[in-house]
Amino acid sequence: MLVELGFPEYIKVADLGCSSGPNTYLAMSGIVNTIIDSFQQKGRTNSELPEIDCFLNDLSENDFNTTFKWLPSFHDGLKADLKGKCFVSGTPGSFYSRLFPRKSLHFVHSSYSIHWLSKVPQGLKEDDNKRSVFINSSSPQNVYKSYLDQFQTDFSLFLRMRSEEIMPNGRMILTFIGRNASDPLFRDCFHMWLLLSDSLLDLVTEGLVKESEVDALNMPFYDPNEEEVKEVVEREGSFVINLIETREFVNHFASSEDVVDESSDQFEHWQKIANNVRCISESILVPHFGEAIMDRLFHRYAVHAAKNFTVSIPPITTSVNLVISLTRK
Repeated sequence: MLVELGFPEYIKVADLGCSSGPNTYLAMSGIVNTIIDSFQQKGRTNSELPEIDCFLNDLSENDFNTTFKWLPSFHDGLKADLKGKCFVSGTPGSFYSRLFPRKSLHFVHSSYSIHWLSKVPQGLKEDDNKRSVFINSSSPQNVYKSYLDQFQTDFSLFLRMRSEEIMPNGRMILTFIGRNASDPLFRDCFHMWLLLSDSLLDLVTEGLVKESEVDALNMPFYDPNEEEVKEVVEREGSFVINLIETREFVNHFASSEDVVDESSDQFEHWQKIANNVRCISESILVPHFGEAIMDRLFHRYAVHAAKNFTVSIPPITTSVNLVISLTRK
């Protein structure tokens, strides 16, 4: 990329969907240090190293104050050659809209964000996907079609926005959750939403939630397969696909009715897993169900996780990380 761009004096890099906290800077640190390595391998002296603008993007609700509290640690982790040459700023807003000036970016990165849709698919009715918050094996075909249509619309818009912001020969690398199952309704491999549905139905049984409220909730999330991604990229037409890799999850999952010892050290592990899911889904759940049930809901989530995950069965590998490298035409 840097050869094609002529080793510019400054480089602008954007991380889309950066979240908050210390892990925000892991990807950016790797990107910045790789850029400097590339310059040095071509014999460039320290005085010839570029200045690098790093833009951290997420929705305006993101806790950017917490993110920037970790900025000194990011600077401390950079190579000494970069001191005073790397600048970081925040760019709040949806990546389904324009965020940067035309042809201003050299490199764009996004990790674990593109599978989030801009909204719940249009056309879904409350009774289309009963007792589930996402696609499952019992969902009607129109549910899958609605999700696919929304993904195609959103991903095409994402590519079009980036095509205006990235300069010719600029690069973009995206990592997001996908699937490699041929059955479009097979989502038993991706258990996060399955366990959430089961936990919500527990609360229905306990009288804390109405079943109609569960029926009405659909998560704005889609895990495409490789062909669905390629089709959108080729149809939109602004980028060349350099590489698509699928990296399999290893899931050990089986339905179980075993009694869970909630006082065990092992259960603490599942409670942490539940808390992680809570972090990424609570902003969607609270407006729908209210805040009062959240503690109980994710306690039930931990119980279901403890019951159903086991290393005693062969792993399920139909969920994958999709990694795609693109070049702006």
